[in-house]
Amino acid sequence: MIERLQAVYAIEAEIRGWSAEQRLAVRCARTAPLMEQLKARLTSMLDQLFSQSKLTEAINYTLNRWDRLTLILRDGRVEVDSNSVECSMRPIAMGRRNSLFSGSDEGAESWAILASLVNTAKFHELDPQAYLVDVLERIVSRRTKSHQLHELLAWNWKAARELSARVAA
Repeated sequence: MIERLQAVYAIEAEIRGWSAEQRLAVRCARTAPLMEQLKARLTSMLDQLFSQSKLTEAINYTLNRWDRLTLILRDGRVEVDSNSVECSMRPIAMGRRNSLFSGSDEGAESWAILASLVNTAKFHELDPQAYLVDVLERIVSRRTKSHQLHELLAWNWKAARELSARVAA
């Protein structure tokens, strides 16, 4: 079982940075068989274990969440685990004490929104300051209308920038 999971993570390491469509294609071809083998192994183990054991409990927990566990096989945008999110949140957790002095509930909510925007920009390999300056300028100047706000999401903003750079070149 560990070898199968290691193989899944090795595949993920190979496809890191690829488009969602490319990742999904590789996962369907290479990861799906590994996951099916893993599920078959877990299911077969249930017949061999005492029904009240902790291992049986853990296997049932996994199998009951199989649809969520295998979401990576249906959506190339989804990561295999939450490690990247947890790592991006670490500075937030470390700075939590500072947020105690945000002045009000509204101040704390604003701080949380800003922290989320900054970390999303970092996750998409954007300069958070450049991204936020441009987004805020577009909103304030009304160059981006309310029905176009989806264009300002970090991944859409980055794609538009990359397209502009390719067209200009």
